[in-house]
Amino acid sequence: MIARKHRFHGHASLRYVYQHGQTVRGPLTAIKFVANGRRTTYRLAVVVSKRVHKSAVRRNRIRRRLYEAVRHHEPDILTPYDIVLTVFHDQVADLPAKELQTLVRAQLRQTGIIQKPAKNTTESK
Repeated sequence: MIARKHRFHGHASLRYVYQHGQTVRGPLTAIKFVANGRRTTYRLAVVVSKRVHKSAVRRNRIRRRLYEAVRHHEPDILTPYDIVLTVFHDQVADLPAKELQTLVRAQLRQTGIIQKPAKNTTESK
């Protein structure tokens, strides 16, 4: 689970991201994000609709897994962003952890929230 300082508090802050943020959509999830100069760290919300799965237990499991996947990339998020990760498919609950982290990393790179690692310039020939 991510730390409390990285969570949204109240619906008004989410509303701002929905109105002013940019969206990057993937096959199973979408990320809506906006830079936040007022904060020193990022904030993250994971939204899983009842349309994805009827069971609250299953939706909460999806939410926890995505929070954990983003937490692994926390050191790479250098600038403060407000991020809303929306889930479209219940397949996220059954993905292996490695694949889920790869999916999240790819979308975070696509948004520009995390940078691609610099390639090693000293290669052996």
